[in-house]
Amino acid sequence: QVQFVESGGGLVQAGGSLRLSCAASGSTRRLNIIGWYRQAPGKLRELVAVVNSGGISASYLDSVKGRFTISRDNGENTIHLQMNSLKPEDTAVYYCNIPSRAGQDDSWGQGTQVTVSS
Repeated sequence: QVQFVESGGGLVQAGGSLRLSCAASGSTRRLNIIGWYRQAPGKLRELVAVVNSGGISASYLDSVKGRFTISRDNGENTIHLQMNSLKPEDTAVYYCNIPSRAGQDDSWGQGTQVTVSS
């Protein structure tokens, strides 16, 4: 099975930028669509962005379009989320996962905390 480890979160002022990384390990050979999710305290987890194999196509949550960019490295085992023009409402724990497995509680890693101050 695939495991993900997220990193790159931190504290940033509104308008700033962060670049998140997600390292995949395990059964990565057939890894296709990967998504970034986020969950704020007391709120449901939501899908932020997804990218397919090779980084050919991507889609985004409406509220982050034009600000966030999802990408994959050459080996496709590391996924990134470049976050620009950050807003306080972007504050959340960010996770990466395979959308088809997102309904499985044990599929989630620890995530990385992003905090945006006003």
